[in-house]
Amino acid sequence: MAGDPNTIRTPVRAREHITVTGLREKKELGERIVVVTAYDYPSARLADKAGVDVVLVGDTVGIMALGYDNTVPVTLDEMVHHVSSVRRGLKWALLLADLPFGTYESGSDEAIRSSVRLMKEGGAQAVKIEGGAWLASSVQRMTNAGIPVVGHVGLMPQSVNLLGGHKAQGREPEQAERIREDALALEAAGAVGILLEAIPAALAARITADLTVPTIGIGAGVGCDGQVQVWHDLLGIPPGKPYRHVKRYAAVGEVIESALRTYAEEVRNGVFPSEENSL
Repeated sequence: MAGDPNTIRTPVRAREHITVTGLREKKELGERIVVVTAYDYPSARLADKAGVDVVLVGDTVGIMALGYDNTVPVTLDEMVHHVSSVRRGLKWALLLADLPFGTYESGSDEAIRSSVRLMKEGGAQAVKIEGGAWLASSVQRMTNAGIPVVGHVGLMPQSVNLLGGHKAQGREPEQAERIREDALALEAAGAVGILLEAIPAALAARITADLTVPTIGIGAGVGCDGQVQVWHDLLGIPPGKPYRHVKRYAAVGEVIESALRTYAEEVRNGVFPSEENSL
């Protein structure tokens, strides 16, 4: 279970790179796990140099990099493309990749085939799958096939059409208990970790205490074993007000826009290129 948030701990550093067993060791030691999304080589390289434990190539690539309204349209080919790009930027962090919508729902055979592509072609070291207890048999077969699986419960963005939007989950006792049972079922099936999204902090802390595998929270409070944030969100790239669970650590979007405006102005006014920029 996650330790005292006021305690500063020395990270558990793998000799070569972090593994799923290393993540479990972090939970056992009470050391929090740092996860960020990344969708390309330069982002992955920077995250790796910063000491991030896990880089997740999420299907949020559809929203943040491909211009889709939600994650549903993202294809397996698109995921493989971005996963392989991120793979080339990592030396230490563990590479986790989302199974996109439509690549695992019909059964364990499809889930295994899709996962194998993400691992063989993309270089992923683990895959993440959205769903509850109904996925337990698939997770068990995937695990038996040598595929490390991270479950994802609570708000599941791939089910946005069923949920009627990106809405917090687990506020009602019955729903909260179902989410808890889903997490336990996925762990029992062999999942190496569980992502908890947009659920009450007290529920996330309870699930974290009930599980022996690490939990990663997003909008689920400080009681999880680790936290994940979307690259673009934490860097302040998207315009407008961020979601409540997002903390912006920089205003990179404004910096980029300002730089581009200055560049455009200098080109139009004949300031760039100057003599020092010319051969």
